Amino acid sequence: MKPKLILLTLLYTVLTFSQTTVSGKVTDAKGQPLEGVNIYLDGTYDGTSSNANGEFNFSTSEKGSQTLIASFISFESFIKTDDVTKFKNLTIKLHEDVNTLDAVVINAGSFDAGEKARAVALKPLDIVTTASALGDVAGALQTLPGTSANEEDGRLFVRGGDAEETQIFIDGIRVFSPFLPTTNNLPTRGRFSPFLFKGMTFSIGGYSAEYGQALSGVLALNTVDEPTEEKTELQFMTVGLGAGNTQIWGKNSFSINTSYVNLAPYLWAFPDKNEWLSPYETASGEMVYRYRTNNDGLLKLYGAYSYSNFDLIQDDINFDDGFRFALKNTNLYFNGSYKQRIGNGWSVSGGLGYTHDNSKTNIEQDNVNGTENSAHFKVKLKKRFSSRLKLSFGGEYFLTDFNETFNQFPSNSFSYGFNNNIAAAFTEADIFFSKKLGAKAGVRLEKSEFTDELTVSPRISLAYKSGKNSQFSFAYGQFYQNPKNEYLKFADNLTSENTSHYILNYQYVNNKQIFRTEAFYKPYNNLVKYNDQFPTPSTNFSNTGKGFAKGIEGFWRDGKTFKNLEYWVSYSFLDTERDYKNYPTKARPNFASKHNLSVVGKYWMDSWKTQLGLSYSFASGRTYTNPNLSGFLNQETKNYNTVSFNAAYLISQQKILYFSINNVLGTENVFGYNYKNTPNTNGFYERQAITPNANRFFFIGFFWTISDNKNDNQLDNL
Repeated sequence: MKPKLILLTLLYTVLTFSQTTVSGKVTDAKGQPLEGVNIYLDGTYDGTSSNANGEFNFSTSEKGSQTLIASFISFESFIKTDDVTKFKNLTIKLHEDVNTLDAVVINAGSFDAGEKARAVALKPLDIVTTASALGDVAGALQTLPGTSANEEDGRLFVRGGDAEETQIFIDGIRVFSPFLPTTNNLPTRGRFSPFLFKGMTFSIGGYSAEYGQALSGVLALNTVDEPTEEKTELQFMTVGLGAGNTQIWGKNSFSINTSYVNLAPYLWAFPDKNEWLSPYETASGEMVYRYRTNNDGLLKLYGAYSYSNFDLIQDDINFDDGFRFALKNTNLYFNGSYKQRIGNGWSVSGGLGYTHDNSKTNIEQDNVNGTENSAHFKVKLKKRFSSRLKLSFGGEYFLTDFNETFNQFPSNSFSYGFNNNIAAAFTEADIFFSKKLGAKAGVRLEKSEFTDELTVSPRISLAYKSGKNSQFSFAYGQFYQNPKNEYLKFADNLTSENTSHYILNYQYVNNKQIFRTEAFYKPYNNLVKYNDQFPTPSTNFSNTGKGFAKGIEGFWRDGKTFKNLEYWVSYSFLDTERDYKNYPTKARPNFASKHNLSVVGKYWMDSWKTQLGLSYSFASGRTYTNPNLSGFLNQETKNYNTVSFNAAYLISQQKILYFSINNVLGTENVFGYNYKNTPNTNGFYERQAITPNANRFFFIGFFWTISDNKNDNQLDNL
């Protein structure tokens, strides 16, 4: 044999004997073989694919400890680290990946508004293009099931709960004064522009143990993490002006929005029922600063400031010259948050928020000066053990310092206030047993300094995927909330109000179509009762109130059936009664309608470069007390109906002309009645209908975007 041949033979023999064979079989959870699974040693080129019988084998020259990976689409990857010589005759069992798009989603009681949500009930675009909403987040959410129409108020009334029972969070941090202050029959608006938010989750029941101090609902807003480009946005409106700008440098970005609203010109053109001594005026600004750290952490600083004031005289049956009310309010809100992955499946997030709110109110000849300073601190840790098990836990602390001075004409003065500090801890686990079955279970503990009590709130949600596009969900939870400020400033003997949520949900999602229906039941306990017409320092308070709310809701959204048309329909049936406040007996509160219906449609006309929108809202009559008849809350108003229309015309790609009109038909809705304090000579109490200040509201705006990308516009902001 020639020397070269002998050398090659020896080299081949050495290499052959120095290699290790990796072999085994791959099956699914039921033991059925899987073909085409990729099996390889991490960090090498050594590997193969399983055959029709699930079998595999390959050789490697690697030595010592190695990591073997088996991966297959729609299944969780198998990862094993050991000495390479032990990778022989393996039996590998792959489980379905519960994070795939066709997997179950735990969603009882919640609506997501964000492009990344698996089942999007509302998109960010919807918040500002719904005709009846006028660009207000709360206005758009009122077209969803579970809410009650209260046009004269403007806040969110959820499933038989008062407006104070729904809390708002920005990047996980509580907003203590989310709405602009107002007076009777003047609907409020949220303080925050939708332009800076990437998405939101509106939970109308059964929400996570992460959230507390909310009996009925939670609205979680999330600011944009990182903008994609620099731009300037200008707004010229019949009610004011607005401007926004975004700058990006390196790992930093900064966005700002400012606006000024003054209704004086509008009221000159379209007078309403009030006598305005100083028409409504507000100036506001918001900013978000973001910094992406070198270790992939994200710091966000959010700040908002608003100033508003008005002075008016409202027609009132009990005041010959009308009822005068004036208000000046300043509000400062700061929010700082940070989140980061810290390795080995762990991540940390948290932040702090601070609110300073001051209102100076003149009521006839009396005046009230109230100041609230509130803060929220929060930290949260998450551990991802696998795609099947995720654990989160954390703690938070709420501080509230409230002070108010009441100066009664001509010389009396009263001061009162309270401190309300709450410490809380929570833990929650997401458990996915398979792609078809998942659960979320947690518990929340709260210790209130004011009420001197410890509350324990268990929460659990289950979801079962019944078909390719459908699933059932169930949720249960216990919820506590301290009484509202107007009680705490006078009372020191109150404890937390509480309720339980029982929710059953069915959802179908398929190709731009969503159908969901939900039934719920909520018993209320420890509601606040008092013995006067209005709370005063001498009022007797107790927690003896009770109540319940139950109902069924339906939602249908379709963006598939008709070309260029997207629409949704929502309906709610609500049966609720309460014995609280100064109620002499249990009754349906006057803010709750038994039937609520919303229909919203949006149509894009390509040839006209115009989007048309139409909204219709219906609510059955609300209760009121007629003193000329026996009983309490003994009659109902007529049904509520309103149709609103809007249109957005694309003048050019970056210039938009926008028009909207609320209550197109001029329907005179009635929200209730004011009765004379004393009867006339015939013993009859005369009354006055509570109706909108104006039967229609017109809005015209011109919106201009300036950016390097000439395709950008503010259609998403309208």
